[in-house]
Amino acid sequence: MEKIIIKYFTDKIEKLRYIDGKSDWIDLRAAEDVILKKGEFKLICLGVAMQLPNGYEAHIVPRSSAYKNFGIIQANHMGVVDESYCGNNDCWYFPAIAVRDTEIHINDRICQFRIMRHQPTIEFVETDKLEGKDRGGLGSTGKQ
Repeated sequence: MEKIIIKYFTDKIEKLRYIDGKSDWIDLRAAEDVILKKGEFKLICLGVAMQLPNGYEAHIVPRSSAYKNFGIIQANHMGVVDESYCGNNDCWYFPAIAVRDTEIHINDRICQFRIMRHQPTIEFVETDKLEGKDRGGLGSTGKQ
């Protein structure tokens, strides 16, 4: 089991834990009260910094309820924090864009993360033809 050293910047947010034992994603919470008007952008403090193990990175995405509950979307759609972002003041933030007027309070669960190993080194090999089943070029949705 890997261990992660974590620093909390406030005692007003709950300590990190797996999502109700149902998932290997971990909720992150707003560490500040935020009022946003529609169209405004804010880096919302998440109140934590971590020292990830070498070879790992954190993937940060909105909770599925963030849009419904708070009317925010993540500006970069998915954040990646690698193990080099590990200084004493390297607090994590959520880059939020408000799609409606909203209020977010300290300890509201707004996003989630998981720790992943870095992608292995890969080699691209060119070909003129792929042998897999042709699905129409749009993944599982098929042709338009």
